Amino acid sequence: MATSRWTAAPDRTASPRRRGAVLERAILDAALEQLSTVGWKGLTMEGVAAEAQTGKAAVYRRWPSKEDLVADALVAGLPRLEEAPDLGSIREDLLTLCRQVRQIMFSRPGVAIRSVIHECDQLQAERFEGVIVGSVVEPTVKLLCAVITRGIERGEVRSDAANGYVFDAIPAMMMYRSKMCASEWSDQDLGEMVDQLMLPLLRPQGV
Repeated sequence: MATSRWTAAPDRTASPRRRGAVLERAILDAALEQLSTVGWKGLTMEGVAAEAQTGKAAVYRRWPSKEDLVADALVAGLPRLEEAPDLGSIREDLLTLCRQVRQIMFSRPGVAIRSVIHECDQLQAERFEGVIVGSVVEPTVKLLCAVITRGIERGEVRSDAANGYVFDAIPAMMMYRSKMCASEWSDQDLGEMVDQLMLPLLRPQGV
């Protein structure tokens, strides 16, 4: 029997079935996209599934709640702080680290975290503030410790400067001014913070 010339050709444009890490990455990316377009309140698991071109059951199997999904999407999408700058001077190391922190704060996931916190209720906001602490503040403090310790070894920094109050100064200042003053931290702003706050704070006595 001859095949009709009107028989539909197979659809060769359909996306291949995705599994495992590839599908999870697509869902996390879709969650970030939804956050940037409809915000926390408008984001739904169904909308994320549609954005990721998968079924909502695939989303719920991995993330039982919207909070779980969004928290993982934000953490997965944030740039990483992994290595302390080592440029030969405390000023250049601090400036470079500050620029890296700024990149995280104003990345798409970084902006999304702050917008999510403003839309959430108190308990949800605490969950996402934990994301900021774990993914931005704690890594920053760890690298600041390395930078300041190296500065002490070079004789640029006073020996008692390696303490929690000093380590908290940069992330606290950047978070505060970003939230309360809508500061976007230009290179000039970062330079002034390092020169007017951090270097006087770190400088050995008599120098």
